[in-house]
Amino acid sequence: MTLTISKPSPKQMEFFQARARFVAYGGARGGGKSWAVRTKAVLMALKYAGIRILILRRTFPELRENHILPMKKDLHGIACYRETDKAFTFPKGSRIVFGYCASEHDVDQYQGQEYDVIFIDEATHFTEYQFSTLTPCIRGVNDFPKRMYLTCNPGGVGHMWVKRLFVDRAFRPTERPENYVFIQAKSTDNPYLVRSDPGYLEYLDNLPDGLREAWRDGRWDIFAGQYFPEFRRETHVIPPRTLPDAWPRYRVIDYGLDMLACYWAAIDYDGRIWIYRELCSPGLIVSQAAGAMRERTPPGETIRYTLAPPDLWSTQKVSGRTMAEEFIRCGVSLVKAPNQRVHGWLALKEYLKLWTDGRPGMLIFEDCKRLIRDLAAVQHDEKNPSDVAKEPHEYTHSPDAVRYLCAFRAAGAEPEEPERDEYDEGLDYDEAMLGGALSEDYLTYGG
Repeated sequence: MTLTISKPSPKQMEFFQARARFVAYGGARGGGKSWAVRTKAVLMALKYAGIRILILRRTFPELRENHILPMKKDLHGIACYRETDKAFTFPKGSRIVFGYCASEHDVDQYQGQEYDVIFIDEATHFTEYQFSTLTPCIRGVNDFPKRMYLTCNPGGVGHMWVKRLFVDRAFRPTERPENYVFIQAKSTDNPYLVRSDPGYLEYLDNLPDGLREAWRDGRWDIFAGQYFPEFRRETHVIPPRTLPDAWPRYRVIDYGLDMLACYWAAIDYDGRIWIYRELCSPGLIVSQAAGAMRERTPPGETIRYTLAPPDLWSTQKVSGRTMAEEFIRCGVSLVKAPNQRVHGWLALKEYLKLWTDGRPGMLIFEDCKRLIRDLAAVQHDEKNPSDVAKEPHEYTHSPDAVRYLCAFRAAGAEPEEPERDEYDEGLDYDEAMLGGALSEDYLTYGG
């Protein structure tokens, strides 16, 4: 039998020839990624007699439509597909097995199994836990290549871990940079799509802002499902600098044993929020969290309120006290912030948008790295698009904390005009941070 393979595009050929342990291929839609996965898997099965290959997608219907049915047609007479095994077997013993991980822990079924090569198709639909669980499955006492190939589009529950490893290349100490290769694909890289369906490219051109940049250009800082498309690093993030002492200061926290997320914010005379300090640390009991917050607050810096979510006022079964009482005992008094999720997210959106003077209502110092990362990462909840998805949970702590502040500010109370010193009177907005004279408007704050 003869297997005829179409000529790959330059990017597909780059994918075929990559030899790193982890190879990611993707970006925009329509780049020919699924064809590349099928073709690469078949070529390896034909070249290495006895190799074990696993192809994964999130659901089995996706596997069937994108891979199994096309491969049945292409491999007729070359390999045998058994429905019970969900696998193609080749004459010399090579196998291509198909699997899916519809839920977080479906991946646990692969623990203890051995594969020489794993393909994760649409890797941004997989969590980092699933990726990490699959990685040890690539092993075997043989001379076959040991690799993982991933295809990906911006967006999805796995957006941030894929972006970290392959786009930002922000590696942890245990990760070796030479093991990770990323091949950026655009729709225009697929010559067959350009010739056979030019209307598809026009469709991508006409998508709304955000979707267009993600699906057509493969931009990883803008993606479908992003909850805060208003947030832009170039607009909201600024270098640290000295803020006027007369601007009222707040602290706001989201606390749990898994993470303390604490932010310091100043409010200028126009009502803008300036996030100027960040403390994010896991595994702190209340006394440690309170101590860390006090240590990060310089002597003489007056904090008007420390805001916290209402669940800290729930009585603990063991101690009979509330978390809020524990914080007070450790020297940090708390004020209960509003906790209506959708209301809070909408308030945060109002602060992120450009105000009538052309500047955003929130500015963030660039050393608040976790908040900057997480605001760009959180996505819409699938069941309630007005809410932020609670998973991946690690990206929700910082936005939750800032949400409490925005909801508190939006609720308002009585107006108060802060006293100004001589330094403030001579300082305009351009000099202070981004331009525009300080107004005589009153400062409204929550009580």
